[in-house]
Amino acid sequence: MDRRRRVGQPKPGRAGAPRRTGGPPRRERQLDFDDVVYGIHVVEEALNAGERLRSIHVADERKRDPLLRKLIADAKEREVPVRFEARSFFAKLPFKTHQGVIAIAPPFAYASLHEVMERRPKSGYRFYVLLDHLTDPHNVGAIIRTAECAGAQAVILPERRSAGVNATVRKAAAGAAEHLPVVRVANINEAIRTLKKAGTWVAGADAGEASVPMAEADFNRDLALVIGAEGEGLAQLVRRECDFLVRVPMRGVTESLNASVAAGVLIYEVVRQRG
Repeated sequence: MDRRRRVGQPKPGRAGAPRRTGGPPRRERQLDFDDVVYGIHVVEEALNAGERLRSIHVADERKRDPLLRKLIADAKEREVPVRFEARSFFAKLPFKTHQGVIAIAPPFAYASLHEVMERRPKSGYRFYVLLDHLTDPHNVGAIIRTAECAGAQAVILPERRSAGVNATVRKAAAGAAEHLPVVRVANINEAIRTLKKAGTWVAGADAGEASVPMAEADFNRDLALVIGAEGEGLAQLVRRECDFLVRVPMRGVTESLNASVAAGVLIYEVVRQRG
């Protein structure tokens, strides 16, 4: 039975009663957590990078916080709606380090491999960082942050069995994902072959006997550095595609470094060698 009032029909209920609207109660729009940017610094970086944020949500108790005055002013200048929310709004979020500030962003815009290959740095050699199926978003975000700080041209990761750029990655990257192109490819081995055909040398991070200490490797060339998955390292097929393997010297008893830490050490060895 259609309960909606037709045009011209009398209003239901007694005189003076509140008017009811037809249909079920309107649901709140569900957030896609992959599109959430959270934390004061990360939201600021997204604004500064010119990302077309859909809205910014700030906890009621922080609306007069001096730390947020500039962020709120910048949002208004860029015509990004700012909404002040009760604690219940933030209690529904799966993120615990949001600092009472989140933004709703469009889905992350990945770059294409050919697009980043066409860009040449103003001086020096090209430098790419490839991630061979890293699944921990904190590691992926940390590597994106380090790669951007070191002046890399892009971070390249596979579509499957890998963390994509979601809210946790953006938080761990501390805004770097808004400034550094991130490429997602269907096949990491094919991406390596494409880079090699363009004259890029590929170095795989590997602790095995076939690798050379990083200080003995020659990074003064167009280079792609491949970081292996947590615990497993480089896949066998990826290892075969590499032109050479490099390792971080280990002086203690512990056998290996965290993937993002090893990546940071190797990335800055590239920077050191290039002066």
